[in-house]
Amino acid sequence: MLSKPITWVVLALLGVGGAGGLYWFQPWRLVTDTTVTDTLSVETSVAPRPSVSSSKPAAPPAPAAVVLARGSFVTHEHDTAGTARVVRNADGSHQLELVGLSTSDGPDLRVWLSDQPVSRDGWHVFDDGRYAELGRLKGNHGNQVYRLRSGIDPSDFSSVSIWCKRFSVSFGAAALT
Repeated sequence: MLSKPITWVVLALLGVGGAGGLYWFQPWRLVTDTTVTDTLSVETSVAPRPSVSSSKPAAPPAPAAVVLARGSFVTHEHDTAGTARVVRNADGSHQLELVGLSTSDGPDLRVWLSDQPVSRDGWHVFDDGRYAELGRLKGNHGNQVYRLRSGIDPSDFSSVSIWCKRFSVSFGAAALT
């Protein structure tokens, strides 16, 4: 039976189709985890220190990182939890911090800031408006920091999404308030 040319053609097509399906869907990512432990900014409130008797004036406190907006993740297509926060650093730069993120791994996951509101539907939502891609998701668990490139104004965006670019779907999102 395997001596007929049509049998070999069918087997070759099934093999190529199976390999293509494995590449496209990457089913092993359902059982893989990557934990990231980036150093988060420290939200501090500086209280004036009592001065010791000295003739020198007290030095002004060093500027601290400030949280401008934050929100908790809601689940879309995969269970997602954690907090997102936009931080202005002491040097005036901005970063997005994902604190205690927990979601599924998946193919082609990205971190997006978006001007779209967070709803319960994760399909074709965040790519309908303006968005800024901050990069590939570093891992599906832990604390992560994504620096905002110059030219990205965090006040232009109202949400963050863990976006699967391959399937145009949000794994989870957080409204930034």
